[in-house]
Amino acid sequence: MKGFTPKDLVGLILNPLERVSETLERKLGLFSVIIISLASMLGTGLFVIPALAMVEMGGGVNPVGGIWLAFLLAGIVILPAAISKSELATAMPSSGGAYVYIEKSFGPQIGTVLGVGLWATTMFKSAFALLGFKAYLWVLEEMFDVKINIEIAALILLVLIVIINILGVKQIKKVQTPIVLVSVLFLAFICLKALLTVEMHWGNAFSTDAFGNGIVSVAETSAFVFVAYAGVTKIAAIGGEIKEPEKNIPTGLLASLVISSLIYVIFSIVMVSAVDPSQYVNEQGYPREDPVYVFVDSVAGQTFAQISAFLAITMLTGMALAGVMATSRFPFAMARDNLLPQSIENVHPKYNTPHLSIIFTGLAMGFCISFLPVKDIAKLASGFKIMIFIMINCCVIVLRTSSKSHSWYKPKWKSPFFPIIQILGILVSIWLIILMGLKAIIGAIATIIIGLVIYHSYGKKNVEYEITPWETFKLMFTNPNQAEKRRFYAAFHAADSTNKGHLNLNEFISAMYSLQLDPELNDKTLRRYFHSADLNSDGVVDVEEFLISIQGIIEEE
Repeated sequence: MKGFTPKDLVGLILNPLERVSETLERKLGLFSVIIISLASMLGTGLFVIPALAMVEMGGGVNPVGGIWLAFLLAGIVILPAAISKSELATAMPSSGGAYVYIEKSFGPQIGTVLGVGLWATTMFKSAFALLGFKAYLWVLEEMFDVKINIEIAALILLVLIVIINILGVKQIKKVQTPIVLVSVLFLAFICLKALLTVEMHWGNAFSTDAFGNGIVSVAETSAFVFVAYAGVTKIAAIGGEIKEPEKNIPTGLLASLVISSLIYVIFSIVMVSAVDPSQYVNEQGYPREDPVYVFVDSVAGQTFAQISAFLAITMLTGMALAGVMATSRFPFAMARDNLLPQSIENVHPKYNTPHLSIIFTGLAMGFCISFLPVKDIAKLASGFKIMIFIMINCCVIVLRTSSKSHSWYKPKWKSPFFPIIQILGILVSIWLIILMGLKAIIGAIATIIIGLVIYHSYGKKNVEYEITPWETFKLMFTNPNQAEKRRFYAAFHAADSTNKGHLNLNEFISAMYSLQLDPELNDKTLRRYFHSADLNSDGVVDVEEFLISIQGIIEEE
């Protein structure tokens, strides 16, 4: 049988640790992780999406109030991906998040395609936040009796956001923390006031008519509001800047998902019970993009409504801040892997941020907020995100299955109920993306084409081939004997530190431990196997003797 040389085995045990360049400083603790994640979600989820979702659930004609169930279902569907991403982040806590996980699992070609999709998803979500910002500016015009060019104001704000991102994540945290806390407390106060002072019509949220055409309408609306939760896993994109990532990333992700789900469900129930859903559309029958203003104005009067508009503007700005930060890390990570020009990998000499990637992301967002409509951006962002979540769940299945051959995958926190939770997440996500319709599919095809063009025109010439976990995963099902043999050779060559073609006792023991053949194996037992394999008693074993000793261990098991 043909043997394997070290050159044939790059990416297996021969290269046990994935080397990622950590040029970014770890500054963010658990509280910052939760705040940045919430800031990435609650802006559009609270201040823009509700009225759009009411019309979506009503079949695009009459708004209905059962959107709380759509928010809840979307949160449940995202849970498997959040759990999977928590595991992946503790194994690969580097900036780039989902792109890193997908590229390391499936290789540079699929990594490039999904990297482009991830960048587009988070960029669309951030652009969506700035479109929401534009929707509330009219309130400031009336308050101060001034005429504001809304398009120019949004672009000026985008420039400021880019500058703040270049200055660094500490500055972002300082801006976001008070914005998120004040906004949530203010809306909690308004909801309480509504419960105490307004006649509540709970049928608007819970009656049969509140859910449009039933389960189909709920599912379609869940797919639509998916974008409201995009930020729950966005924090992993800046994993290289988080302190104690093995603890703070999974805790922060799951905590922010629970918190955001509760906020969305409670707020949407009170919102439609206090104010009839018909009030959230304009005279032309289109959903209003400032639904919180409508709600607060009806419940607490104009002064509080003006405060809510100001908070919406600041909250959406904070969301765009976090969005640009996370979005810019995807080109940064792709450049680090030689899939984009290396200049994008450079960090600012003073602020230690990927400034070129941030600027590029800002320019793309400027195009979106100038030319794309709100609802289309929401659908595109949701569709992309669902596809990414499918791949995230696939990553955990592939990496867990092939981890003996790719021993660098050692998560410090593991997903419970593996692989059931990942399979359920994949199946439900596929169902939702089918419900989203043609625009989501067109967006996916466009992303695949762009990613393939980038890979074949630039990345393919600059990356070095490695055996990926995905290749090993496939081989384990098509030719398991070949997969095992390849793994044994990889362990031998990895332990042969002097490249002499044989192993001494210590190298032999190291190679056997890396294979994880039997948890009961210890140094004493392995020493016995070594001497049994060393037939000529010269103190070393060659590769054939090594393979014979492995067979002996397997047979004894």
